[in-house]
Amino acid sequence: MTDRYAVIGNPISQSKSPLIHTAYARSTGQDLAYTAIEGPLDGFAGAVQAFRAAGGRGMNVTAPFKLQALELATVKLERAELAGATNALKFEGDEVIADNFDGIGLVNDIQRNLGVALAGKRVLLLGAGGATRGCLLPFLEQEPALLAIANRTVSKAESLVQALRGRRKLHGDILVCGAYGDFGHERFDVILNATSASLKGELPPVPASCFGPDTLAYELVYGKGLTPFLRLAQQAGCRQVADGVGMLVEQAAEAFEWWRGVRPDTTAVIQQLTVPLV
Repeated sequence: MTDRYAVIGNPISQSKSPLIHTAYARSTGQDLAYTAIEGPLDGFAGAVQAFRAAGGRGMNVTAPFKLQALELATVKLERAELAGATNALKFEGDEVIADNFDGIGLVNDIQRNLGVALAGKRVLLLGAGGATRGCLLPFLEQEPALLAIANRTVSKAESLVQALRGRRKLHGDILVCGAYGDFGHERFDVILNATSASLKGELPPVPASCFGPDTLAYELVYGKGLTPFLRLAQQAGCRQVADGVGMLVEQAAEAFEWWRGVRPDTTAVIQQLTVPLV
């Protein structure tokens, strides 16, 4: 019998998940069907239960349901708990198991696909929202020399650090500041834009002096071409820029392996979805 999986969100028509997981199923010989579900804004839990009742085995979760999905889970794995949100659910008997693969997908893209090892590196994360929450633990597990968080509201960034310190012995240092300009005298090996600025065609207020020729500038948004953040990085002399398409594909591969026990190759799908950064 064909196993059923889905992605749920609202809106959902823009999701690439059906394309990605269908490609993974084909390449690994897995018998599954993967669909997209537009969940009612006031009926998320009911939509999940209906999918389970119809034989669903697992779901990806996207905006605006990632917090509700964590609340619905009966088993919350560490990455989901630390992120305060989940992007993947697995149904086993009466259990709803939640994990979060955004951060490990990003780490895999940076290290495997882009060839940038994070160990011993100086990393700057712009923003302290949900994307940053999901990244912190996977990044710290790579033992960077420094993981800095720049955010307009210092208390929001500090709360992320406090939650993490309460659960884990941390390697390296975390530097939190409330003003992007406070990092103007620093230079970083990796700078990631985890803010929503690029969705609005805006530039986060990161000083150009933070970039060097060998800095990796990474835009978590994907499919937008050369965003203002990436353009600033290039103008500052940065030779390596990337958007989040690899993160999208790699986090999907993590979920697929979690559900099916087989790891799909991501290369062809990344190539298919990549939009030139021009």
